[in-house]
Amino acid sequence: MNRTLSRVRILATVVALLFGALPGARAQWQTQSFTLKPGWNAVFLHVDASHVGLDSLISGPANPIAEVWLWQPSASSVQFTTTPQQPSAPNSQWAVWDRSPVVADSLTSLIANHAYLVRNTNTVDYVWTLKGQPVPPDYQWTSTGLNFIGFPTPAVAAPDFDTFLVPAPELQRTAEIYRYPGGDLGPNNPTRVFPNQFRSTPARRGEAVWIRSGTAYNRYFGPIEVNLQDPAGIHFGDSQGVFSVRLRNITASAQTVTLSLLPSEAPPAGQPAITATPASWLLVRGALNPSTLTYDHTALTGPKSFTLAAQGQIGSELEVVLGLNRSVMSAPAGSGYASILRFADTGGLSQIDVPVTASVADTSGLWVGGANVTRVGQYLKTYVTDGNGQLLLGPVGASGQAYLSSGTNTALTAVARPFPLRLIVHHNAATALATLLQRVYVGIDPATNAIVTTQESQLSPAAIGSARRISATHLPFSHENDGWPRSLGKFQLGTNLVFNVLLDPNDQASNPFLHTFHPDHDNLQSDFRTVEPQGVESYGVNRQITLTFTEPAADFASLTAGTDTVGGSYSEVITFRGLNGQSRAFTLTGVFTLNRVSPISTLTQN
Repeated sequence: MNRTLSRVRILATVVALLFGALPGARAQWQTQSFTLKPGWNAVFLHVDASHVGLDSLISGPANPIAEVWLWQPSASSVQFTTTPQQPSAPNSQWAVWDRSPVVADSLTSLIANHAYLVRNTNTVDYVWTLKGQPVPPDYQWTSTGLNFIGFPTPAVAAPDFDTFLVPAPELQRTAEIYRYPGGDLGPNNPTRVFPNQFRSTPARRGEAVWIRSGTAYNRYFGPIEVNLQDPAGIHFGDSQGVFSVRLRNITASAQTVTLSLLPSEAPPAGQPAITATPASWLLVRGALNPSTLTYDHTALTGPKSFTLAAQGQIGSELEVVLGLNRSVMSAPAGSGYASILRFADTGGLSQIDVPVTASVADTSGLWVGGANVTRVGQYLKTYVTDGNGQLLLGPVGASGQAYLSSGTNTALTAVARPFPLRLIVHHNAATALATLLQRVYVGIDPATNAIVTTQESQLSPAAIGSARRISATHLPFSHENDGWPRSLGKFQLGTNLVFNVLLDPNDQASNPFLHTFHPDHDNLQSDFRTVEPQGVESYGVNRQITLTFTEPAADFASLTAGTDTVGGSYSEVITFRGLNGQSRAFTLTGVFTLNRVSPISTLTQN
């Protein structure tokens, strides 16, 4: 049974290491240092260094580390440790890395929130530095035996054990602590720290100790618990905008927690680059403003403190809602941003470092939404009248004599009810190509790949029942129509996209001035063969459609909105072209919204 559990645990660890080391994964980096005395030392990792194998991490003849042993206790509560174990041979509770090529290593990488025994073969202290990804504390205490753990105390000015354990009086009273002072393994290594030594023994960050918590259940890591929406850290990815953190005071007195945003260190060799993170990218949501029904917010450009009431009282727990302001992330799509969010109590007992990552969204894909036309340009002429209110004629021209006009009112005016227009836009961020579409198909191609296409013939006949066609009936139709590529602008907040939709005067399928079966509106002369010139029976039409992407509003919800919805102002200039270059233009405006329905960046056309 124990052997089976051990195998399961090792397998789970291997899987975690494999996935944690996948190339291209976004990460943030922090260096943890350990001062190793000659002989055996116990260390506890607050960073995950599994991106590189131990053979590469501990390399070179100058490195004095000869052995690393990982404590991996059995998941069974039947077996427990009554005394500090010594690494003698790999078994169900130890995995080992040995510099000697004779030993078959069962430990190949270093993972966080685990305790290790490390042997320094030097005769002097050796400072071992590891760069990895910071992780929040996560350890399953056992009350039936010894725990081999480390505490997230501050890296500078660590408290002594007596001060650190004050918020957990039962643990302070019953704790048995054993630490490794260095040297060979034996009666003095590890050695017990007796209660009268607690005040003179620092609880150093990164040092692992054996500790028995007594018969009562315990999970003390410091006076404040930090519970994350995602235990792995604050990872926004390329679409998430809001993240929840819950702070909990587990002590009998009020506590103040301070949040500070720290920059990530440079990535190790072979890891993805990190774009310089803007100071104002992480927001903290404030109170609801009753007059605007929006949340106040502050950018985490400096320390932010919260006071928690004593355990059991109202206010002892607090939800902190963090938001990502993507409008300040100006790097190209796919760029990675990373920081470290530090939680510290004002008593100086704990330092919990949490990773914060995000990547610039790739706006590629199929976007479907609509515009609401709310204002339309007029074309109202006013005419000159005499004293009796009679219209006056103007001078005689080549086409005769017309009434004298005093001007034309082309101002925009509100419509009685917004008029909806469907919009279909495909965007390929890699090529910066945006295409306005009259129709599009989303489905599966014959090779069973997901596809976005303008032609039904590209779809798999076997999967045609699950395919979807999306159409915009206000745009001109033809069987060969593959859409209208942008003529100006780009798909990005704060900019605009301009499309020119041209409608031929002889387009019998879509031109509204044509009626194919009416001799006065078929755009043909009396012989029913010769096409009339533009402007006689039908006009050419140019629809210049402009989508202006607006920056988000200044409220918290707008700044932290996800990346799958965009919107802004819609404008269109419809120009009718007649004889001899004559034209007349009409303007209409409104608002639009687009939602991404597919991330496929390739638009398959003819």
